[in-house]
Amino acid sequence: MFTPAAESLLRQAREIQDEELSRFCSRVVKLLQKDPGAEAVDALRRLFLIVSATKYGRKLEKPCVDLLQATICSPACPEQLQLLCAAILREMAPSEGLNLSCDHIQKSRTLSLAASVLLAQGDRQDEVRSVGQRALHLLEARQTEGPGPRALLPVVSKVVSLAPGTLPEAQADMLHRRLVDWLRYASVQQGVAQPSRGFFSAPRTRQPGPVTEVDGAVATDFFTVLSTGQHFTEDQRLNVHAFSMLRTWLLFSGPASRDASDADDRSELEGSTLSVLSATSATASHLLPPQQQLRAGAFEYCQRLLEQSTRRALRKGDSDLQKACLVEAVLLLDVLCRQEPSFLYRALSCLKALLGRLCGDPAQARTLLPIARFLLSHGEAAAVDSEAVCQHLFTSVLADLFPNPMLAFEFAQFCRDSLHLFNPDQGTFKLSFPNLFKLLAWHSPALTSEFVVLLPALVDASTAVEMLHTLLDLPCLTAALGLQLSRSSPTASERPLWDVSLRPTSCLEGFRDPEFQGLFQYLLRSKAGGATKRLAPLHHLLQPMASCARVVQCAQAVPTLLQVFFAAVTQVASGDLSAQLALVLLERSNSLFQVPQYEAQVHRVMSSQLLALCRLRPALVVELARDLLEFVGTVSGIRSRESMFTAVVWAIGEYLAVSYDRRCTVEQVNRFFEALEALLFEVTQSRRSATLPPYPPQVVTVLMTTLTKLASRSQDLIPRVSLLLSKLRALPQGPAMGSVPRDEDTDAIRMRATELTNLLKMPSVAQFVFTPGMEASTPRFHRDANTALPLALHTVSRLVDREAGLLPA
Repeated sequence: MFTPAAESLLRQAREIQDEELSRFCSRVVKLLQKDPGAEAVDALRRLFLIVSATKYGRKLEKPCVDLLQATICSPACPEQLQLLCAAILREMAPSEGLNLSCDHIQKSRTLSLAASVLLAQGDRQDEVRSVGQRALHLLEARQTEGPGPRALLPVVSKVVSLAPGTLPEAQADMLHRRLVDWLRYASVQQGVAQPSRGFFSAPRTRQPGPVTEVDGAVATDFFTVLSTGQHFTEDQRLNVHAFSMLRTWLLFSGPASRDASDADDRSELEGSTLSVLSATSATASHLLPPQQQLRAGAFEYCQRLLEQSTRRALRKGDSDLQKACLVEAVLLLDVLCRQEPSFLYRALSCLKALLGRLCGDPAQARTLLPIARFLLSHGEAAAVDSEAVCQHLFTSVLADLFPNPMLAFEFAQFCRDSLHLFNPDQGTFKLSFPNLFKLLAWHSPALTSEFVVLLPALVDASTAVEMLHTLLDLPCLTAALGLQLSRSSPTASERPLWDVSLRPTSCLEGFRDPEFQGLFQYLLRSKAGGATKRLAPLHHLLQPMASCARVVQCAQAVPTLLQVFFAAVTQVASGDLSAQLALVLLERSNSLFQVPQYEAQVHRVMSSQLLALCRLRPALVVELARDLLEFVGTVSGIRSRESMFTAVVWAIGEYLAVSYDRRCTVEQVNRFFEALEALLFEVTQSRRSATLPPYPPQVVTVLMTTLTKLASRSQDLIPRVSLLLSKLRALPQGPAMGSVPRDEDTDAIRMRATELTNLLKMPSVAQFVFTPGMEASTPRFHRDANTALPLALHTVSRLVDREAGLLPA
């Protein structure tokens, strides 16, 4: 959120029209053409605000754009002005009128700014290649003044990520060697402090001391990003910059085909030439090709970081840096072992020792994710089982640390990136979906898109029913997790910020009540067990928390996740599983956590998915006949679950036919007809009453249509349904000045009743229309006027129309 003053500035910037912007650009040009000073800086800041405040691109005058480019490349221009000019041109990207070139730039800082503009223009391979070659040319020049290579390394990193393998091999080998030098041979002495320029400053300078480790001990090995000191030298800063770009450079600097063939040809044994040379001495490693020298140096650097991560940091900032460097070191080792399999066994020995230390420390949970990814990637090649660390992550870590937002996001990313690595035989990933859903329940707005990708991989035929129940109870799980945190947090400041009006005290008492403990334990379980429990008592207990913001946000994600679930489960569902899922939809339609608007949204999804299941397996209507009869046996649930009720009635009329299932009998058709006939009678009574609220016309029309379909399949029922339809055609019209919507509903019901009555006058045609053959699923059957169904409907409409004169009045 912005402050009111910032909001006002942004609004003014967005409201500036093109004409006013053109005048302001002319002012900027005049300021830059004369000796630029503070006024020019202020004008450029305002121009940057204007071009960055809107989502659409602003168009600047060509003289202004040309002068901005010239200012970037001008050696005499102050750096602050160049930074602002580059920022403005980046905000305008992509720009067609850009003529900025880096071919003749000699200073690394200037090239860095120009490259930031050129690389922001999009996928222009020629420009990307030109920028990369110029940056490497300046690196070859070994500039000694200013920041030198430090400003160019981010440019090279961006170039190789945008255009992998496009740099000339000779220049790439040059940077390989330079990176080895920066990583391995940085000074181990601290930098000299810059002398004070005050009037009374002393001319003496203290002799710099050695760099130290994070625990304060004097460093006895080479400098790394985890080495500490009061002041740093230029080569030490280059060491840090080189490490920050190392993984990107290793991944993209060389042609992939060459790297893959090299890795296949090398030995995977520890005694390979590379291992022997890199393990004996730094001098021997110079016998290797440049790219392999860099890999050997990078592996040594990572080993050093792993050793430094075991030290106890004196400052919290250094402790956080240890964790970040540990993650990056493990990711680097993963890349190195894929490129040089001979590193694998030494890397595994380091990581095993590290794993034993990290598993018992909850503060290091995030660092376990790259280690698990490493073991999943290389465990099979090295005959190492990754199951133990995965088991620890998916059980203990998720159960205890799910509220941590950074861990939650990184865990979801880890699962998404490792889907192809999980062993389907072990099943840890799929069986841990109750724990994974805790991340979704607590962080649903941020992680919903991640779980849309993960959910199809979690779906399994053995746990599909349990997963469906869990998805429907996801808002209830959010409330239970909130209670769990409230119970475990001793101080009020650590508790979730519940609304005081919600009174969660009674919920906390229920959390401790033995009557509900079993249900809470099931809801908060860590692994899928196959069994399901009805959580209706918890729904009632947790109802005071149903309007909490976190619960409402979670509920908003459930409809989308249900659609993803059914799209995946229908790919693996057998006939028995389809029947079980349909039963769950019927049962749970009346047993949902009462979150505002949640029930209506979920019912819409449930109704569409029930119809999809029946479409895939029409025999479900016959197999679940008893359950369907029970579902439509009363009018009490129609108003609360109208979409679900309408879908069930429509499925009965569509699929209760011998053409779909040979087990369908006349007795079954008659039972369904009698139940729906009684239901329609009760529903229509409300429309005749002036006091009872009428049922929606969709319910009435779908009941009428289904009864007509059943009668067309058992013609003994035609007189009964004709009598019903005639009564509906005689529904009283509302008063002339009455409620318009009710009159329109009545007209729609009477029109449908008339159409159905006309069809029943010719039973053979009615059966053909209401129960068409399998060819009815083809588009031509409905679109072509010369095919059977349209022709039949047209013929019937002509035959039953008295005004046509074909039938006696």
